Amino acid sequence: MIAPGDLDHCTQAIRHGSRSFHAASHLLPRDVRDHALALYAFCRLADDKVDLQEAKAAAVDDLQERLALAYEGRPRNAPTDRAFAAMVETVEMPRALPEALLEGLAWDALERRYATLSELRAYSARVASAVGAMMCVLMGVRERGALARACDLGVAMQLTNIARDVGEDAREGRLYLPLDWMGGAGIEPDAFLAAPRPSPPLRALVRRLLREADTLYARSEAGVKRLPLRARPGIFAARYIYAGINGRIAATGHDSVTGRAITSKGQKLGWLGLAILRSSATLLMPVSPLLYARPLPETAFLVEAAAAPEAPAGDWSDKLYATLARAKAHELERRSGLIQGARRAG
Repeated sequence: MIAPGDLDHCTQAIRHGSRSFHAASHLLPRDVRDHALALYAFCRLADDKVDLQEAKAAAVDDLQERLALAYEGRPRNAPTDRAFAAMVETVEMPRALPEALLEGLAWDALERRYATLSELRAYSARVASAVGAMMCVLMGVRERGALARACDLGVAMQLTNIARDVGEDAREGRLYLPLDWMGGAGIEPDAFLAAPRPSPPLRALVRRLLREADTLYARSEAGVKRLPLRARPGIFAARYIYAGINGRIAATGHDSVTGRAITSKGQKLGWLGLAILRSSATLLMPVSPLLYARPLPETAFLVEAAAAPEAPAGDWSDKLYATLARAKAHELERRSGLIQGARRAG
């Protein structure tokens, strides 16, 4: 059990450090919410340790030691560490998942840049999808399809964060936009960092990144039906609140250099209401074929780390449905790829 004082510390850390998740967490059932707050508080601590310190490599080494101590059952005498260790023990969290997160933070410490969208997805898999996979584990969901869609949601949320923070990151000397996209738009990376401005080519890149995120937000919904009923509103809320940031960025003409898109308390409340309605609708909806879509190549290792051994197949009708659903999912993927290819060519 997480000690009440430690849990309160985690709650306060999330209230101030991640308002979007704090809002969404109110719709999670109590047992899931407590573990989620412990998880997110540790992730927030890890991110801040790397982001806010000059000696970033040393900060990563320190976090790896803290993680090892938590898994050994003797966490550091700090509220976040104690709460995280209690969560790990209770839900039997695979160690490979938080280790992936720390690897992503190590990439940040190295000020790594990403040549392609695939490399950016690989980074997003570590700093965001790893958290999505951990959320599934603490809800007791170890099905590959649900894990793959949770990882889709994680990548989408991270792409939203990157699109929103282009200017803020640039002023800190950080760059996350794919370098091949920038080259194709005629934007020289170092010149942009020296004098960031919302040029038409840059706005087009932000719009393109949001399109990638929106595709993954839509695909992630197929996995929500596999979650416990009480947890669905909270996950839908996270999906809609973060996707709502995309809309705010679009409303600025995709200028995320001059300012930073924010959402109001009223908007968050509206998305929370929508999340409750959508979760109720899942009771009447069949399983989407997109549940069986392959995971992104960049997130497949997380799915394998978190997945439980596959149960023996059911009767012939179950096998037939699963086969047809996978075929439909692959056809939808193929069509989506053709549509995106046509958009880029245009």
